[in-house]
Amino acid sequence: MSERTGDKDTAKALSAFGQRVRALRQGKGLTLQQVATRAGMASSTISKIENSNLSPTFDGLLKLARGLEVDLSTLLDTDEGTTVASPSPSVGRLDVTRAATRTGHDAKTYIYEPLAMGLKQKLIDATFVVVKARDVTAFDQLVSHPGEELIYVLSGEVELHTALYAPIRLGPGDSVYYDAGMGHALISVSEDDATLLNIVAGGGLMAQEG
Repeated sequence: MSERTGDKDTAKALSAFGQRVRALRQGKGLTLQQVATRAGMASSTISKIENSNLSPTFDGLLKLARGLEVDLSTLLDTDEGTTVASPSPSVGRLDVTRAATRTGHDAKTYIYEPLAMGLKQKLIDATFVVVKARDVTAFDQLVSHPGEELIYVLSGEVELHTALYAPIRLGPGDSVYYDAGMGHALISVSEDDATLLNIVAGGGLMAQEG
């Protein structure tokens, strides 16, 4: 019964996300092809997302946000009454994310829980990540997206695979900073799923406007 309930919850979340993507696109008067071109994705992929047939990976979310000209918080906002946010004042902003209120996005290889969702137009996207992948073959291809990325391991051990370097193993307290445009993927190499803090800068709306 719990598995069926979980499947229903996943399907509901996928449907709500697809509807939000369509609403954001149509609200900006953009075609599927226009969003796809800006995002560097196939228009068929955007269509599958809108029709709840595909759950994008984190790099896919960043690319999609870029294509829609919004930041990640706006893209993942679950408030049905929320449309594209207008720029917020940059002085004195503050947002607290309680552990109990984080919402996870299951991308199969990772579970992402975005932080500071109450702020729009951020210069960085920070995310709590549970690394589920155990082998790099779990990825169709190495992940790549605009911007620069910092990984800080919170628990467990991970192995970073990239297009240019030999695999790098990281444990609790270790961190790595790299060009996110370089193909990369993280796998868990500990008994339990590893967890980490992931920070991406310059990967979304602000990168376009700069």
